[in-house]
Amino acid sequence: MDSNLNNLLQEVIQRSASDLHINVGYKPTLRINGDLYQLIDYNALSADTVSQLFLSFTTKEQQEFFFLNKELDFSIDYEEQRFRANAYYERNAIALSLRLIPKKIPTIEQLGLPSCLHEFTSLKQGLILITGQTGEGKSTTLAAMLNEINENSASNILTIEDPIEFTYPRSRSIVAQRELKRDTLSFHNALRAILREDPDVVVLGEMRDYETIASAMTLAETGHLVFSTLHTSNASQTIDRIVDVFPEEQQMQIRTQLSAVLKVIFSQRLIPHASERKRIPACEILINNSAISSLIREGKTHQIDNVMQTSAQEGMVLFESHLKDLVLAKSITYETAIKYAYRPHLIKELLK
Repeated sequence: MDSNLNNLLQEVIQRSASDLHINVGYKPTLRINGDLYQLIDYNALSADTVSQLFLSFTTKEQQEFFFLNKELDFSIDYEEQRFRANAYYERNAIALSLRLIPKKIPTIEQLGLPSCLHEFTSLKQGLILITGQTGEGKSTTLAAMLNEINENSASNILTIEDPIEFTYPRSRSIVAQRELKRDTLSFHNALRAILREDPDVVVLGEMRDYETIASAMTLAETGHLVFSTLHTSNASQTIDRIVDVFPEEQQMQIRTQLSAVLKVIFSQRLIPHASERKRIPACEILINNSAISSLIREGKTHQIDNVMQTSAQEGMVLFESHLKDLVLAKSITYETAIKYAYRPHLIKELLK
C-alpha cells in the first residue's frame, strides 16, 4: 500500500493502536497493547518517503525549527482525531513517532484507576505528580483528573504543554492551553508570566529541568494546585530525581520546600491483563503525611517504601501491593506480577 499520511493514520485508528513509528528501512510499525507490529502490506520506507511524509503535515515554521534543531514536538489533527508527534534524526535520516490521543477524555473509572484520584482533584493547593515511563498512560491519567476539575469546579486552569495533547470541553472552568513555540517561546517565559494570569490550577506537561521544577514548587508554595509529570517509576525515585536536579548546596533547601508542597505522587504502569487482550494500570500512591515529609527533609528516601507499606490505612499503596491485589482478583497472572514488579521479592512475600 501507498505510505501516505492518510493511509497510515487510518491504520492507527482502525487497529486501535497507540503509536505509529516511521523509520527508514522498516515498514510502518504500530504499537498495539504494548507490542510492535510492522504493517506487512506496506513496503520498507525510503529516506525520500519519510521526508515527504514529514513535509506533508508540518508547517514551514515547524520545518525550519526542525532542520535547525534536529528534533521537533508537534501535534496533528486528523478526522476529529489528534496525534502527538515527534520528528527526529537517526543516522542522518528523518524518523517520526506519532501517538494517538483519544478523542474523548476518559474518566477515572473508565481508565480503571483507583477512586482516590477523585479526592486529589478536590485539593486546593500543592503539588501532584503523575509519574511513569513513556507509554504508561501518564498523560491520559492527568487529562482525566484535570477534566474532572473542569466539570466540577469553577476554576481558572492554565496549561503549558509541548505539544498540546488532549483538548478540554467547555464546562464550569476556564481552560487556557498554551503550546510551546506556538503560544509561548519557552517554558521559562510562560512560567514567569503565569502568576499574572490569575490561575487556580496550573498544569506543566512535564518537569524537564531545574527551572521548571523550581517554578512548579514555587507555584505550589504560593497557593496554587500544580500538576505535572515525570519519567520516573516510583515514589522514592521521583523524590530523588527532583532533588538531584539541583546543585548540592541547594539540595537541603529543596528537600525542605518539597516536603512542604508535595501532596501526592501517583505512579503507574500498564501491564498485560490475564486475558492478554488489553493492558490495565498497576499503581503506586504516595500521600505526603508527617512521616513522609520528615523523610524527605532528612534525605532518607530509602525508608519511604517501608512507610508506604505500613500506611495502607491512609491510602498509600506500594506498587507490589497493587500487583498482589490484581493477582488475587485474577486480573493478572502471578508470572506477570513477578515480571513487572520493581521489588519481585515483595510479591513472593505478600502472596505467601
